[in-house]
Amino acid sequence: MDNKYKKLLKCIALDAIGMSTLAIPGIGAFLDAVWAPIAASISYKMFGNKRGKYTSLITFIEELLPGTDVVPSFTIFCILFDFIGLGKDDKVRNAVTDVDYTETR
Repeated sequence: MDNKYKKLLKCIALDAIGMSTLAIPGIGAFLDAVWAPIAASISYKMFGNKRGKYTSLITFIEELLPGTDVVPSFTIFCILFDFIGLGKDDKVRNAVTDVDYTETR
């Protein structure tokens, strides 16, 4: 199985964990408060330094806000970055171009 499909399965599982707090009335909000920083940390590590800064913040807020547990943020980020390739152009734009030059003294 390709690595991006393994990552997608991990993301679906992480989203299922985040959504499972809806099934526990009463303490679901407490569990969201516990899960939010854990999910943010996993998101940061999973999507790298540059993207992870944004994904972790969005994931943290999404897990804390009431009614947003149904949003599969890990899966959305995985599809955007690994399957669609969002953000791949940044590497091309920031790449150093080999240029011939003549040094003058």
